Amino acid sequence: MSDNKKKQELLHHEPFTDEDFGESENDAGWILTYSDTVTLLLCFFVLLFAMSSVKEDSFDQLMKSLKAAIGKQNIPEEGTREGLIMYNMPAKKKSDAVDELGGMVQKELKYIVSEVREFVMFNNLSGKVKVEGNEMGATITISDMVLFPSGGAKMTSGGLEIMKKLSKVLKQFSYHIKIEGHTDNVPIHNARYESNWELSANRACEIVRFLIKQGIDHKLLSAEGRSEYSPIAENDTPDGRASNRRVGIIYERRYIENKMKEFYFGPR
Repeated sequence: MSDNKKKQELLHHEPFTDEDFGESENDAGWILTYSDTVTLLLCFFVLLFAMSSVKEDSFDQLMKSLKAAIGKQNIPEEGTREGLIMYNMPAKKKSDAVDELGGMVQKELKYIVSEVREFVMFNNLSGKVKVEGNEMGATITISDMVLFPSGGAKMTSGGLEIMKKLSKVLKQFSYHIKIEGHTDNVPIHNARYESNWELSANRACEIVRFLIKQGIDHKLLSAEGRSEYSPIAENDTPDGRASNRRVGIIYERRYIENKMKEFYFGPR
């Protein structure tokens, strides 16, 4: 065949198709699926990396980017438990966040009080151990007769047994615990203690040392001796003086609030 004839046949040839190269349309379709899969995997790992070190500001920016990318304005906000179900979550005002935090702190205080009351009832300690909560925190009050001998700061065997059981309740909560020792106004002066200051402080320290041995972090504990200067009853009757001789185990609201702020919003 002459060169001129070959050229004329090529000029009148039908357009080339995939079949001419040994491939059909269906054979090449996997490439699109593969590229889509790789792109989705890349986005997924980028998202995981971004969220692994997310902070409050970067989280907001990430949410805005995602909303813009997928054309939705109802991405679940941080802290929701809705999984893949998307709801509109309006941005919270600062005052709303403060109110929510206050409610969470109050709920935690109520839970502490409830757990201790259950402990008191279960161990038949009504009248010897009591707990109450207020706007300042939760206070567990234990009579000195339950824990210590008269004029002493070493716990009795009965006191050790009660504190061992109570420590299991206290270990549930990783908040700061303040131990306060209190006395009545009857002066004390013996070879070991020159005043009620020393007696009350040593009793508080005795409780702290025991709780550390039971596994409570020493960083969460503090001890104070209040002597006779924070009475809860009059000192002019035997019953009043007995009420004033006590140990207070206190969860202060401010420490719980700070702990929750750090947990939910990060260190400030």
